[in-house]
Amino acid sequence: MEGNVVKESYNWVPSFGVNLGFTLDGLSLLFCLMITGIGFLVFAYTSVYLHHHKYLDRFYGYLSVFMAAMLGLVLSDNVISLFTFWELTSISSFFLIGFNNTQEASRKSALTALGITGLGGMFLLAGVIVLGNITGTFSIAEMLNMSPELIKGHEYYTVAVILLFGAAFTKSAQFPFHFWLPGAMKAPTPVSTYLHSATMVKAGIYLVMRFTPVLGGEEIWNTTLIVVGAVTMLYSAFHSLFRTDLKGVLAYSTISALGILMFLIGMGTTESFTAAAVFIIVHALYKATLFLTTGIIDHQTGTRDVTVLSGLRKVLMPVGIAAIIAAISSAGIPPTIGFLGKELTYEATMHAPIIATLLVVGIVITKILLLWAGFVAGIKPFQGSLPESLKDTKMPGPFMWVPPILLAVLSLVFGIMPFIIEGSLIKPVVSALGGESGEIHLALWHGFNTVFILSLVTIAVGTTLYFVLKPSAKLETAVGKLEAASPKSLMEKFNVGFTYLSSFWTRVFQNGYLRNYVFIIIFFLIGMVGYTMIGNTKFNIDPSILSNVSFYELVVFIIMCIAILFTVFTSSRLSAVVAMGVVGLTICLVFVFYSAPDLAMTQFSIDTLTVILFVLVLYRLPRYLKIQDHKMRIRDGILSLMFGGLIAVLALEVLSEPVNTEIGDFYAENSYIMAHGKNVVNVILVDFRGADTMIEISVLTIAAIGVFGLLKLRLKRTDRVQ
Repeated sequence: MEGNVVKESYNWVPSFGVNLGFTLDGLSLLFCLMITGIGFLVFAYTSVYLHHHKYLDRFYGYLSVFMAAMLGLVLSDNVISLFTFWELTSISSFFLIGFNNTQEASRKSALTALGITGLGGMFLLAGVIVLGNITGTFSIAEMLNMSPELIKGHEYYTVAVILLFGAAFTKSAQFPFHFWLPGAMKAPTPVSTYLHSATMVKAGIYLVMRFTPVLGGEEIWNTTLIVVGAVTMLYSAFHSLFRTDLKGVLAYSTISALGILMFLIGMGTTESFTAAAVFIIVHALYKATLFLTTGIIDHQTGTRDVTVLSGLRKVLMPVGIAAIIAAISSAGIPPTIGFLGKELTYEATMHAPIIATLLVVGIVITKILLLWAGFVAGIKPFQGSLPESLKDTKMPGPFMWVPPILLAVLSLVFGIMPFIIEGSLIKPVVSALGGESGEIHLALWHGFNTVFILSLVTIAVGTTLYFVLKPSAKLETAVGKLEAASPKSLMEKFNVGFTYLSSFWTRVFQNGYLRNYVFIIIFFLIGMVGYTMIGNTKFNIDPSILSNVSFYELVVFIIMCIAILFTVFTSSRLSAVVAMGVVGLTICLVFVFYSAPDLAMTQFSIDTLTVILFVLVLYRLPRYLKIQDHKMRIRDGILSLMFGGLIAVLALEVLSEPVNTEIGDFYAENSYIMAHGKNVVNVILVDFRGADTMIEISVLTIAAIGVFGLLKLRLKRTDRVQ
């Protein structure tokens, strides 16, 4: 596979340069193997974990959609299709996180995750559009083949970087967008295993890695990734100390691991790229194992509270073996691949281009805290004596305990024989990132040096911390009270304020009064159209044409005005309806004067039916009529005059413009020849635009059937009371 790239492309929207292209290179291969490999094990695990759930088939559907979306994301060779699959992962993860939708906490967590990652999706859409504007293409392969200086020298480079960071940081739970991931632990354990160890949360990592060759190397890119990654890894590792829920510990340690990956990518060296590639595998293996073993513990004992779990090795021995191996790998203890990943991370940090000493201190502290978290999640539940309440715990079926065993074994195999992944996975990934893959040589033992000493210090201090600091519910509660200014708390306060504001505006604008809706719509219509017309109107109307108005037209106009005034000022609803009917009849006469009998007939029919319907409805209404407030009547009158004036101005503006008779001439010439009809209007409606007319008639028919059904509905007395 090294040096080889597989490509496939299909036309999607070629006019916009959007193709459904897929590319399989070293970077996408690594993610594809994790997505499909761990996904397969999760499917098998779920068959037992949710065996009795009535919506198991639905769960498999959501999981399949998510897997397909993740594969599409990492294989996409077009930024538009990448965005499409990116959004599909957010939507499918929403259904997975909120799978237990009868629980309010699950629904809230799903909405929070969708809100944060959805915001990132908007950042991504804007970012890829800016990138397309810079490069003139939406193809990722073409972008990667361009000169990086061409893109970095563009005036929109900084904008593109910021937007892509917004997408990556929200998806990969970087500070301050990290809080959605601990909440997502409300999902079933198979979801947590799949989404938060190898797939969804790694999507942001993949995005940054994919565009590193063309966008990386600049100060804004490297510094931002290093700072955000460092803050995230330290903040989250520290918070993992104060969790008593096993999934809570794993959630914060996951966020910390994602911060480490951003941190390593930001350094921009071959050593850091190698460390990042190895650590992606390390984290996927040990974190998936720990999530699966946590799910088994929860499924078999009914609790994830680490303060009450102990001695489970006596009843869940195979599960305990897998969990302990995963914990050792997370701690970076040989002979697991975690040790190799930790040493590569330390070595890359020691040669960091900026403030290397400070960064080394930060990464060592993080690794110490993650060792504690790994031991708590993987060793603590199996250590010590078995409580009386847990003695009835039984081993689950093999489909539950075999997957974590397989993943744990891989951690050992890759640690002992790292050459298995060196040439097939690690070197192609480093090459895809722009590193020098020829310099890479993976080995479990690199000699007794500074990096090895740092590893010993990490193991010693972390193990001591594990025996000294015990998870405590009181400590967790105390720390929770100190988080009033945390991003999560601020987000919740924002949601409360936004909900109140939304409710206020809903009460104002959606108050149930049709007259207010019409007023607002017409008011803004007048404002927008009027603003557009200011300074752009040019009337070429000859006032002398008014002398051509006939006596009959003048009489009809006067009758129309009288009927309108009567409609406005009468206090009788029935009289107002009759006056409106008179207005409609005068319009019919206008159509007749101008030789449009079809329009006159149509107007007459509509007007007559409208009056009849109004009378029938008003007959059913109570006699009481609330007289409108005087100020409101003045307001409505002014708005009506403004709207009428706007229509008049528009009509005059249309008359002042030259008329394009090309379409009219076509219909006049071809109505009889092509449709054998002498009435041009009828031919247009029935033949030239027959489909439109049929659809309009269908809509009216459906509406009529609905109204007829409502009129014929006879509710029982009990229904009426309800």
